Amino acid sequence: MAPKNKLPQPTLKDRFAALKYLPPFFKEIWNTHPWMTAGNGLLRLVRSAIPFGTLYLGKLIIDEVVRLINAHSTDTSWLLWLIGLELGLAVLSDGLNRATSLLDALLGDLHANRSSIQIMEHAATLDLAQFEDPVFYDKLERARQQTVGRTALLAQTLAQFQDIITIGFLGAGLVVFSPWLILILVLSILPAFLGEFYFNAESYALSYQWTPQRRELDYLRYVGASNVNAKEVKLFNLSKFLTDRFREVSSGYYQQNKKLAMRRAFWGALLTAVGTAGYYGAYGYIGLETVKGSITLGSLTFLAGSFRQLKSSLEGILNRFTSISQGALYLKDFFNFFHLQPEVASPLHPRPFPTVIQEGFVFENVSFRYPNASKGVFQDLNFTLKKGEKLAIVGENGAGKTTLVKLLTRLYDPTEGRILLDGVDLREYDLGELQRHIGVIFQDYIRLMMTAQANIAVGDIEHIHELPRVQTAAERSLAASLIQKFPNGLQQVLGRHFSGGTELSGGEWQKIALARAYMRDSELLILDEPTAALDARAEYEVFQRFAELTRGKMALLISHRFSTVRMADRIIVIENGELLESGSHETLMAQKGRYAELFQLQARGYN
Repeated sequence: MAPKNKLPQPTLKDRFAALKYLPPFFKEIWNTHPWMTAGNGLLRLVRSAIPFGTLYLGKLIIDEVVRLINAHSTDTSWLLWLIGLELGLAVLSDGLNRATSLLDALLGDLHANRSSIQIMEHAATLDLAQFEDPVFYDKLERARQQTVGRTALLAQTLAQFQDIITIGFLGAGLVVFSPWLILILVLSILPAFLGEFYFNAESYALSYQWTPQRRELDYLRYVGASNVNAKEVKLFNLSKFLTDRFREVSSGYYQQNKKLAMRRAFWGALLTAVGTAGYYGAYGYIGLETVKGSITLGSLTFLAGSFRQLKSSLEGILNRFTSISQGALYLKDFFNFFHLQPEVASPLHPRPFPTVIQEGFVFENVSFRYPNASKGVFQDLNFTLKKGEKLAIVGENGAGKTTLVKLLTRLYDPTEGRILLDGVDLREYDLGELQRHIGVIFQDYIRLMMTAQANIAVGDIEHIHELPRVQTAAERSLAASLIQKFPNGLQQVLGRHFSGGTELSGGEWQKIALARAYMRDSELLILDEPTAALDARAEYEVFQRFAELTRGKMALLISHRFSTVRMADRIIVIENGELLESGSHETLMAQKGRYAELFQLQARGYN
């Protein structure tokens, strides 16, 4: 299925405008490795003079052979010197060609690595809301694509400058003989250039339009052939469904690309034939002038070779211009990604974060609505989380419990109202400082296919190498007994993604995840459905340990199991975006309201 809205084709003005991204691109290349970049440019400068030198030596060799024949001379010393010089140039040319190709490849790899790191670092600064926007993901995908294809653009742009200098050498020889040859040359290659220009524009537009579909294809490849999804794919017989969808989307893209490729091949052959006819017309003219005696046989070879080399160089420059300008259009996608800025950010002059929290958190008339959502999640929400208090949040799915955690940790800012910490709006604190002082374990926590040590140290990654701290966190979360069973202990790779990895059950993964919360010595610990994969006994043990280890600290608990929620100091019930009830388990049960109703419904399920 093709995209509904076709984007306008890039015009010649658009392409020239896109060239403004080349200077920052080369600045990026220079910053990647200055000496390697400078060496590459110097080698290409030397290479640009070699075609002229080779052709001119060829002219001198042929003229010397003709002279020796006419003079019936056997003194070939000068001839041998000329041949030796041409041999030296050939060897030098090959060496320079290999050296520049090597530097192009090395610089390309270094820049790809560097730009990938830049994308990862910049993405980490952006808002969570941006990651939940499909349009943002399209921008991110186009930026990612530019990290691997820039080796070609680097080589093309440097080759462009190299060919321009070469043309300067060769063009001087043709102008001296006949300026008309330059005019014929330009006219012979112009049609092919215009054809390439047009079809490259079509190619860019097609690639741009199909970005969402190509993301879907990548996703289908992952779902259809992944150890994470293999069970469901087999049990629910999803393979045909997934492959049919992949076939449908990929076929649509193939058909569009096929039409473009066929048109490009036809017109390319036709327009190239025009250029070839122009070249042989000029070649015939030079041949006739040689027969008339206007030029020597050596000059014939020099001019014919120069014309052929100039034609090839000019075609390369013009055709490369379309590729470079197209690459520059893609560079626009790359650099525009870095223009994206977060809305949730630290103030220019943040307040110092409290050394010890004195009062706690206050939600003051907080309302929130996700971007582009028609309905808000909260309306005028008011409650407190006091110092040293354990607060539980209860509500049905979709009530906004996890959203509340995101607001508390400033992954989002309230649409209206404010959240205070010790009487100060959270937006007045440094964002990094705030988040470093809060330990959070979400239900959909990250599972790193890395060592157990790395997975636990996620909670405070700067201390990953502090083994005693990691071990203590594992003991607190009851993951220590699990790690003792691993062949490599904390160095055991988790998951089956890599060779030698050990797969864990859902409950075992959750113990590892819980250890992350204990890695961070924070005054507020948030557990968002952290024990969903544990059985009732294991969950009870985890929460008992949690209650002991968070004594004197603030804790926020979200759980569907009321048997664990009841151990909180206070419970709030959220429904339809509003705070419905608040109080201890005993108080809420005595009120016989919504909490008591939900508690009794769940209790019946165990009878």
